[in-house]
Amino acid sequence: MKMLCRKEVKLSSKGKFYITTAIAYTSGKPHIGNTYEIILADAIARYKKAEGYDVYFQTGTDEHGQKIQEKAEATGITPKEYVDRVAGEVKRIWDLTNTSYDNFVRTTDKDHEKCVQKIFKKLYDQGDIYKGSYEGLYCTPCESFWTESQLVDGKCPDCGREVKPAKEEAYFFKMSKYADRLIEHIQTHPDFIQPVSRKNEMMNNFLLPGLQDLCVSRTSFQWGIQVDFDPKHVVYVWLDALTNYITKIGYDPDGSDEVFAKNWPADLHLIGKDIVRFHTIYWPIFLMALDLPLPKQVFGHPWLLQGGDKMSKSKGNVIYADDMVDLFGVDATRYFVLHEMPFDNDGIITWELVAERFNSDLANILGNLVNRTVSMSNKYFGGVVRSTGRTEEVDEDLKTVVTGTRDKVAEKMAGLRVADAITAVFDLFRRCNKYIDETTPWVLAKDEAQEERLAEVLYNLTESISIGAGLLHSFLPETAEKIVKQLHTGLRNFESMNQFGIYESGTKVTDAPEILFARLDVKEVMAKVEAIQAAQKAEFEAETGKSAEDTVKEDETEVVINLEPKEEIEYNDFMKMQFQVGEILSCEAVEKSKKLLCSQVKIGSQVKQIVSGIRKYYSPEEMVGKKVMVLVNLKPAKLAGVLSEGMLLCAEDENGALSLMVPEKNMTCGAEIC
Repeated sequence: MKMLCRKEVKLSSKGKFYITTAIAYTSGKPHIGNTYEIILADAIARYKKAEGYDVYFQTGTDEHGQKIQEKAEATGITPKEYVDRVAGEVKRIWDLTNTSYDNFVRTTDKDHEKCVQKIFKKLYDQGDIYKGSYEGLYCTPCESFWTESQLVDGKCPDCGREVKPAKEEAYFFKMSKYADRLIEHIQTHPDFIQPVSRKNEMMNNFLLPGLQDLCVSRTSFQWGIQVDFDPKHVVYVWLDALTNYITKIGYDPDGSDEVFAKNWPADLHLIGKDIVRFHTIYWPIFLMALDLPLPKQVFGHPWLLQGGDKMSKSKGNVIYADDMVDLFGVDATRYFVLHEMPFDNDGIITWELVAERFNSDLANILGNLVNRTVSMSNKYFGGVVRSTGRTEEVDEDLKTVVTGTRDKVAEKMAGLRVADAITAVFDLFRRCNKYIDETTPWVLAKDEAQEERLAEVLYNLTESISIGAGLLHSFLPETAEKIVKQLHTGLRNFESMNQFGIYESGTKVTDAPEILFARLDVKEVMAKVEAIQAAQKAEFEAETGKSAEDTVKEDETEVVINLEPKEEIEYNDFMKMQFQVGEILSCEAVEKSKKLLCSQVKIGSQVKQIVSGIRKYYSPEEMVGKKVMVLVNLKPAKLAGVLSEGMLLCAEDENGALSLMVPEKNMTCGAEIC
């Protein structure tokens, strides 16, 4: 089967740039948190093209595994019918959000399946894969085995769901064979894993303690790629899925093609932070075993969370990209998810916040600017924009901001700080609005002697907006194209976006300016949201036969505090516990858990690492600098695979909410609590 290419790639003097997303698991329709990744990747890909790189952008769907088989059986259709349906939905949403991928992969593509079989056989023949048996606790949704010590509250550390004992014959990959080589690579390539917090977790929690051999086949279900020399086995879903990055650009153990030779190694694997381990440990080791170069960078982006609440159809609070597009449009959807996501912390999305950003940023700052500028050109000069040379001192600051924006955007994009890059572009538009206030064109228009000055002001605005549109194109392509169309010009070449005065004097702008973003009535938006939420609840009830309201009540049952005294202890028992005041130096979320934060706590002259289940109530940023009460001599233990060397003391109210216990007065770090 040939690769599904969207467009022919043009050669570039700057070289190639191969970018991939994680392929979407076909367990259901992707919500906006899933869609964020493809939009982010698209913005990066478009930007690199603008810079002059020869970009190849690959995405797609991951379609094998036990979870898929069980969902298909529950629906009464074959697994292939099930994944065809979901993959079609994924592709529809990727296209709806105007993503410019070059290749949409499906792991059920026959060429991929055949190549995976060859890869498995090659690794087996060279002794990297061997047959054995596996016994452990298995999480079906995550397709992962866990040991008892790796569980969090007795459940899967990745997704928080129940695990079940499982034992089966399996093939294993010798991970430890390549571990030292991978550690050296990470240490000598500081940009390989980004952000740095992800690198630290992989090194400290997985690589340095030592890798166990990895189970790479299953026999308890059939929906997967068969091991051709042992047909009762199917290939482990992660070995299957990860290899798409090479199989679908022409890799073959028997001889790869020129597309692979041109594009590999990948310049950027863009993935969610929850699958960093697979992409920075398993995948590099597979590549080492295949004697292939490693990708240049793996970026584990944060999550987009729905108002801090768990998304579920029973609550009707799942946000889907197509619903957002219906209410706000494609580029408003793109703007929100790109602008609101921090570099290394989770972002928050609510319908109200999207509407607020639409009105404040898109309608007021950008849409109003373009409309006012075009309208004034029409009103005062019949739409003709002229540069007259009647400059004043105020013009220079505008030009400095506008011509300096390209390099600011370039700096931010080089570090994948996309939200900061968009902010820089909108700072340009904000400066244009300020320039209007400073120059008061409506006042100039009343004085015939100021006609040439008025013309220069409108030229400066038009030129600034033209440059801004060019920089905006990577993020909001449709909007950027609409802007330059109204200005009767084209998108500016990236190399010239730091030059002022290229817009051709004497050009006539459109005489019918289009409203780019009309302000929204938030009440009307929320009424439509209520209809969306009601439809989700109805769909939930139709699918499950359960009442949505009753399900929500079950999920939100109050936690009642047991105030009954525990067993009495002796004074000497109490005195065995050592409590001290600690100061939190740094804190980050534990990636394998939705509940845990990992803090570095200074206690006197020492620093202890303490893991606490308070992520729902405190962000990592809030924790830094706090003076807290610490149980110092608690026996160290691993939580979600992360070592914890103490306990932070908290109070818990009748609703189960937690609050850190902090000293009433400013106490010295290390002070004893007695």
